[in-house]
Amino acid sequence: MTEIEHWIAGKSVSASVADLPVFNPANGEQQAKAACADASTVDSAAIAARQAFGKWATTSPKRRADILFKFRELMLTNRGELARIITAEHGKTLSDAEGEIMRGIDVIDFCTGIAHLLKGQYSQSVTQGINTYDIRAPLGVVAGITPFNFPAMVPLWMSAPAIACGNTFVLKPSEKDPSASLLVARLFKEAGLPDGVFNVVHGDKRTVDALLVHPDIAAISFVGSTPVARSIYRVGCDAGKRVQALGGAKNHMIIMPDADIKQAAGALMGAAFGSAGERCMAISVAVPVGEDTAVALTEELVPHIKALRIGPGDSQDVDMGPLITAEHRDKVASYIDAGEAEGAKVLVDGRKFDSNSSGFFLGGTLLDQVTNKMSVYTDEIFGPVLPIVRASNAADALELVNSHEYGNGAAIFTRDGMAAKRFAEQVLAGMVGINVPIPVPVATHSFGGWKGSLFGSAAIYGPEGVRFYTRLKTITERWPGSENIDPQFTFPVLHK
Repeated sequence: MTEIEHWIAGKSVSASVADLPVFNPANGEQQAKAACADASTVDSAAIAARQAFGKWATTSPKRRADILFKFRELMLTNRGELARIITAEHGKTLSDAEGEIMRGIDVIDFCTGIAHLLKGQYSQSVTQGINTYDIRAPLGVVAGITPFNFPAMVPLWMSAPAIACGNTFVLKPSEKDPSASLLVARLFKEAGLPDGVFNVVHGDKRTVDALLVHPDIAAISFVGSTPVARSIYRVGCDAGKRVQALGGAKNHMIIMPDADIKQAAGALMGAAFGSAGERCMAISVAVPVGEDTAVALTEELVPHIKALRIGPGDSQDVDMGPLITAEHRDKVASYIDAGEAEGAKVLVDGRKFDSNSSGFFLGGTLLDQVTNKMSVYTDEIFGPVLPIVRASNAADALELVNSHEYGNGAAIFTRDGMAAKRFAEQVLAGMVGINVPIPVPVATHSFGGWKGSLFGSAAIYGPEGVRFYTRLKTITERWPGSENIDPQFTFPVLHK
């Protein structure tokens, strides 16, 4: 059985206090075991990162960009192998795995030109003989704690900007699919990244707890569920760290009466059932406005959901693979049970899907007549379940979105430009799509939600990522000349 080790100071390290099982979701079999880092292993990684920081922070942005560009090329060359690793441990289709890799590479692209955003400002002669300028300085050792659903993309969203800004990095990937992070580490090394700049420690809550309180770690980035994000934000801040913690989501898609129903239904199919719904940007609520819209939408969706091709992610012509674990599959199925018991109408029942295997499969599910009091609406299900909540008008639809505790993303499908503009201005969500179901920003912008979907003031990657991974330092200078400078005991003021 494969043993998945840590990566510290440029080499594999096997130190652990336990072994964590890694399964193949398509057949239900354990295929590997991952080392679990205790506090001493986390300390080793943090020390390696701290020792590498001084030299890396003073490496020119041009040299850092050269290494990242080489890393980008290696990622492109090896994306097929990386996709196979992701599919084997996560279960998503190979095409979906390659898609997440390419979105990670987009952020690397952005980071090769990050020097432009590290420039400071200069003011000459702010007062007689005094100049002022500022710089953006790296924080030091930073850590990333990443989820199972994007084992390559999210680590790249964190590590590439952090490293480009001059920090060193400790990654704690999900213990459910940890192998992708090790190939990323090896490609970083092959690209010329100095040992200790990028490190990987595997583990569970014990590992996370050790990272949160380690004195050498200056900042924590996290993506996961809202309860955990809230806890990590509190504990990390109490430990004096800078924290960005991205939490859960319940992304609504409003379908207006003037929308192209076929287009909207097609968008919903990919956005709700792609990656078996295990995406924080998945559309997990459809909100048709008006009864005629609701009827037309359900009639369009039902045959498409029933026709979903479900199977192992490495099979050809598969739309949807298994869920990550048996426990998660059963949890998602229990939400369907609860929705039905609470009065939702099950139009397509994924519980009836039979994969003829021991894999963690569940079919696509469509629930109609859902209300905002049902758990299938209030909770983040994180599976292939699409509830439909009918709204009588656009104002009610908007209120439905705005009253939910999450505010990650939201979308509207309409031909009416004014309706779209009004929605974009008034919706309480951090990322908005207009006839775009999954509005994940390109790398030159930043990713982040509102309300219970983000704790901390900084979104991830893009310009916001640069601000998170650097801090402002302002220098005020005066060079002595022939004039005498008398002691000044009052607070300094500007003189003409």
